[in-house]
Amino acid sequence: MPKQRLLSSLVFLTCLPLPLALSVAAQDRPANETPKVVVQPDGTVDIPAQSAPVSTFLSPEAKAYLTQHLKDMQDPEILKQDAGVPRFMKPYIARDYEMFAFDKKDQKLGGVHVYVYTPKAGISPKNKDRVLINLHGGGFSGCWPGCAELESIPVATLGKIEVVSVDYREGPDNKFPAASEDVASVYQELLKSHKPQNIGIYGCSAGGMQTAMSIAWFEKHSIPLPGAIGIFCASAGSIFGGDALYTAMPLGEARLAPPTKPGMRPPLSYFADTDPKDPLISPVSSPEVLAKFPPTLIITGTRGFELSSALYTHEQMVKLGVPAELHVWEGLFHGFFYNAYVPESKDAFNVMIKFFDRHLGGAGSRASAAPENGIR
Repeated sequence: MPKQRLLSSLVFLTCLPLPLALSVAAQDRPANETPKVVVQPDGTVDIPAQSAPVSTFLSPEAKAYLTQHLKDMQDPEILKQDAGVPRFMKPYIARDYEMFAFDKKDQKLGGVHVYVYTPKAGISPKNKDRVLINLHGGGFSGCWPGCAELESIPVATLGKIEVVSVDYREGPDNKFPAASEDVASVYQELLKSHKPQNIGIYGCSAGGMQTAMSIAWFEKHSIPLPGAIGIFCASAGSIFGGDALYTAMPLGEARLAPPTKPGMRPPLSYFADTDPKDPLISPVSSPEVLAKFPPTLIITGTRGFELSSALYTHEQMVKLGVPAELHVWEGLFHGFFYNAYVPESKDAFNVMIKFFDRHLGGAGSRASAAPENGIR
C-alpha cells in the first residue's frame, strides 16, 4: 500500500468507533494478505485488526452483562450522572434494593457526611466490634451516592457487618489532600469506639486509590493503621499505565486508550499541581511507605484498564513482605461487581467478606496473615 494511502487510511480509521474501525480495516486488506504483527525498533508492537469474542469462561449472565456494558460505554448520554448516580448504574442500584434487606442512616462522623449501612437481619456476633469503611469510586469527581450504594449494600448485608461509606470531598471544587483529611476524620472518630485491628477500609476505582492514599496519610500523621484494606479496581498509585491500557481497556470499555507518556497523570482536577510520585498520592512509589501496609486484598479483571497497575502493586507488596492477595476475574472489566446479580460478582463479594473476616479482630497481624489464595 502506498505510504500516502496508508496514512489516509489510518486517519480515517481513528475517527471511527473501535468495532467499525476493525471491520473497515479488515475489509481494506487484500484477501490473500496475511496480517502480521510488526515490532518497531523501540519495542512497540503494531497489532493488526482482529476480533475479540467474549471469554468462554464467563457465566451466561456475565456474557450478557459484558455485552451490555460495552454498548453502554459507547453512549455518552447513559454515562452522565443524575444527582451523583451514573445513568447506567440505576438498574443495578434498583436491583440491590430488591435483592438485599438493609438499613441506611444518613449522618456525620468526625464532621464528615457518611451513610451507615447495616443488614436488617442484624450484625453477626463475630462482627459486633468490627466495622468497614467504604470509599466510593467516581474519579474523584462524582458518583456519590451511586458508587457508594453499589459498593456498600452487598458487603453489609452478605457480610452481616456495619459499613460506613464516606462522602469525601472531590474535584473540581476540592483538591488533594481534602479526601485524605476526610477519611482520617471519619477513621479517627471510629477509633473512639473500635480498636484499629477491628476496622477495615476498602473502595473501588478512585476509592481503591484513596484507600491506599489513606494508609499513607495515616502513616505520616502517626495514626494507628487498620486491620486490613481492600484496593479494588485500582492500585496503590495511578490506575492507568502499563500493557492494560492497550490490551484490556479496548476490550473492557469499547474505546481506545488515551495518549500517555511515561509518568503522565490523567487530567484529574483533584490532583492539579501535585507530584505523581508523592507517596501520599502514590504509595507504591515509596517502598518505605508501602512496606508498612496492613494485609491487602487486590481485585481486578482481565479487561480492567487498571489491571497492569494492580498487578504492579501486588508485585511490589509481595517483594516488601506485605501480606497481599491478588484476585483477577477472567473476561471482566473495571468495577464489574457493581452488578451484584452476576455470579462472578457474587464470587467477588464472597472473597471480600472472607478476607476481612480472616484479618479483622487481631487475626490479621503481619505474623499470621498468610494469604488463603495468592492469585485467583
